Amino acid sequence: MTDQTAKPATRRATGTFEVKMTPQPADDYTAAGSGLARLTGDKQFHGDLDGTSKGQMLSGGDYASGSAGYVAMERVTGTLSGRTGTFILQHSATLNKNVPSLSITVVPGSGTGQLAGISGSMNIRIEGGKHFYDFDYSLPDSH
Repeated sequence: MTDQTAKPATRRATGTFEVKMTPQPADDYTAAGSGLARLTGDKQFHGDLDGTSKGQMLSGGDYASGSAGYVAMERVTGTLSGRTGTFILQHSATLNKNVPSLSITVVPGSGTGQLAGISGSMNIRIEGGKHFYDFDYSLPDSH
């Protein structure tokens, strides 16, 4: 007898990405001196995840002093483990006296197409000016 409630195995996808962040015009919420900024982002993923994303970020604090934070949402469109579709990543990060803390998770229920049911979390790192990702994820078995 097999366990019908068993969770799918977690897999790891790794690779690189390029990102372009574009500051948005100041408004009543992000006026000069408010400490807040809104940016849009475009990414191109390479490696085990091959695709693009578009997202928005809100940031605040004083990056020059080493204390700040951001939240962001991005919609990823691409191919992962030979399966195509989309999913949404939710970011939450802080920088406390230049010590970073980052959480990036798949929004539950956001997967579409062959990526429906995806769950997981991503870590990003920057080494030598290049961006890398490690994406630990689970997908339901395909039928």
